[in-house]
Formats: sequence, C-alpha cells, structure tokens
Amino acid sequence: MGIGAIFQARGAIGVESATVRKTYKYKLLPTDEQEQTQASSAPARQSHYRRAERELKKAQRRVARRKKGSKRRKKAAQLLAKKHQHVRRQRNDFHHKTALALVRGYDVIYLEDLQVANLSRKPAPKPGENGGYEHNGASKKSGLNKSIRDAGWAQFRTILEGKAAYAGRRVVAVPPAYTSQDCSGCGERVEKSLSVRTHVCTSCGLILDRDENAARNIQWAGQALRGAAPVVAVLN
Repeated sequence: MGIGAIFQARGAIGVESATVRKTYKYKLLPTDEQEQTQASSAPARQSHYRRAERELKKAQRRVARRKKGSKRRKKAAQLLAKKHQHVRRQRNDFHHKTALALVRGYDVIYLEDLQVANLSRKPAPKPGENGGYEHNGASKKSGLNKSIRDAGWAQFRTILEGKAAYAGRRVVAVPPAYTSQDCSGCGERVEKSLSVRTHVCTSCGLILDRDENAARNIQWAGQALRGAAPVVAVLN
C-alpha cells in the first residue's frame, strides 16, 4: 500500500530538534473553540553512536594494534566497518519510522531550520594575554558535536520532506532563534544554558520541559508563517 493511501488524520505538529527525540502533538481547532488541552509524546532518545561508542573505540584500537598489511589487520578493519554500518542502519531505520509516523498523523509538520554544519563547527581559539591560549569550551563543544552528528538531523529532515511530499503533506521550516529561550505561554525571554532542562517563566508562571516549550514555540512560529489559527488541542 502506498504511503498516500493510508493518511487520514488532520492536524499539525511541532517537532523539536533536540536529537530528534521529542515530538509534541497539537490539532488545530476553529478560532471560536474555547477549550484547550495540552499533552506531549516523548519517544525514547535514540543515541545510536553514543550507545555503540565504547565498542567502536575498542574495535578501532584493535585495528591500530595489528601490523599494517596483515590479514589480522584487514579482518579487524572489516569488523570496525561492520560496527559503523550497524550504527548507520539503526539511525536510518529510526528516521524512516519516525518520519512515517509524522506524515501518517499530520497534515502540517513544523520543524527548526537548523544549519547543522554551523552548529557542529569547532570553537575558534581564544588567545590569552600571556601569548598562550585560554579555555574556549572546546571539550564541552566536542560532546555536543557528537550528539548533533549522532542525531542526524539533516538526514532526518531529508527523509521527512521526501515522505511528506509523496503523501501530500507540508513540512514548514521555522527560524530556530530563541525557540528554547522564549516562553511559549507569554513570550517572555527566559535565558537558560543548555544544561537547564526545565523552562521556568517568572512572568506567567509556566513550568514545563525545555524541549516541550521549544516545540510549542516552533509550532506557534510555523502557524504565524502560514496565518493559521493559534488555538489548539491535543491529538492523542
């Protein structure tokens, strides 16, 4: 059965890009509808490379210990390549299943228009006063870069857009600026570092998961771009 033949649900969804691990589902209602309910769906985080990292490093060390040109080195290299292939297949499978679920359930999908290459760029050296270099956060950025690459956001977006086009759905890219900082309840900007995982607004009192707050902002921004009504209810 073709993808286009099995889509029936109507609605919209905002997808937060935090390693493609959370989606928050909302259905558009008529503007005169008063009732609003909210809920979220948070699939388990899929960090395929991170889970396999120890085994990959072990396999890499095994290759390095073998004599160049030897059969044992060739065999070790083949094993390493096989492990990397397994990680790629796991990630690809997750992306396809997640994208299929989204286009099956929603007419419009909003997501962040992220420039992954810029996000994973190494921080510039920070010259010190004594002629050396000061700490520039490169070690912390290295861990974040691994998570960004592990999520495979660019690949996921390509897969999602392909399935959506085939099914007659729309994917709307939203500018990502301040989606995690602005309050989705009142619009107040609440500065927070990446380590702070809960959004707490002192202006309106809204407290919720950081990623859910961002997902709501993504949907509000997407609806504004399309001129859609902002009143929503949850699609279970």
